[in-house]
Amino acid sequence: MGKRKALLSLKLQSFSDRDKVWEKHKVNGELVATHYADSQFADYSRRIALCGESLDFELVNDQLKLKNTWFCRVRHCPICQWRRSLKWKAKAYAMMPKLVEDFPKARWLFVTLTVKNCAIADLRETITWMHEGFKRMSKLKAFPATGWIKATEVTMGQDGLAHPHFHCLLMVSPSYFSGAYYLSKERWGSMWQQSLRADYAPIIDIRAVQKGDDLAELIPEILKYQTKESDLTADREWLLELTQQLHKTRAIAIGGVLRDYMRELANEPEDLTDEVTGEQGEENVLTFSWHGDEKHYILEY
Repeated sequence: MGKRKALLSLKLQSFSDRDKVWEKHKVNGELVATHYADSQFADYSRRIALCGESLDFELVNDQLKLKNTWFCRVRHCPICQWRRSLKWKAKAYAMMPKLVEDFPKARWLFVTLTVKNCAIADLRETITWMHEGFKRMSKLKAFPATGWIKATEVTMGQDGLAHPHFHCLLMVSPSYFSGAYYLSKERWGSMWQQSLRADYAPIIDIRAVQKGDDLAELIPEILKYQTKESDLTADREWLLELTQQLHKTRAIAIGGVLRDYMRELANEPEDLTDEVTGEQGEENVLTFSWHGDEKHYILEY
């Protein structure tokens, strides 16, 4: 019995502090699967419950590298949402050198565009309205961006309403920050309200990316997730309606000159993440299985 307890103590987090995040996402996945059970999305529940049940890692240079597992490919699965964001980040990193080479003097803006909270049942209509507003704004003469990445995020407000908003990374000319080309926050807000055709002044946030900042480190902030895991797990009915409202919508859009550099991001299937494939049973492969009662991945022998 003592030997068995010792073996069971060999948890994934004991081998790799970096990979303990798997356990966080798996625990949240179990909560999401429970929410989906006995609903029109019962198949999602079954798939999420099996997602990442067994992880095969290869030991490479004293670090664990994921070699094989099964992903459920459900859009709101915490594990797959996390893995999807990693894939987008990797693609963005690979695209950056050519972009920086072609536009060495370009400057960048972080822009967050919001609207009033809406009922979760009105989310699809609200997001469509926002996309139409952004399209109109991008055609305004004063709009300074020559290219942009636009990511849609939806969070849950304290009142239970949905809070859809855009996180945008805009590429602008160096001349944007001089003289007549510069747009104040008030001017940005006015343009967004005008383009939305809203009868109120929506809240926005504009921040300049400083010279010398590593753009490859900034893009992942745009591509983190569409909905926080804490919101996915908080309320069953909210999640079910969110799933219905976001079905077949796109989380990421690329515009202007950035299309030529980040086309793969724009065309990425939103409900899929790459499967990790590879032969199993090799001597340097370590397999960790999920033990739901202990909420840990534990090494198999």
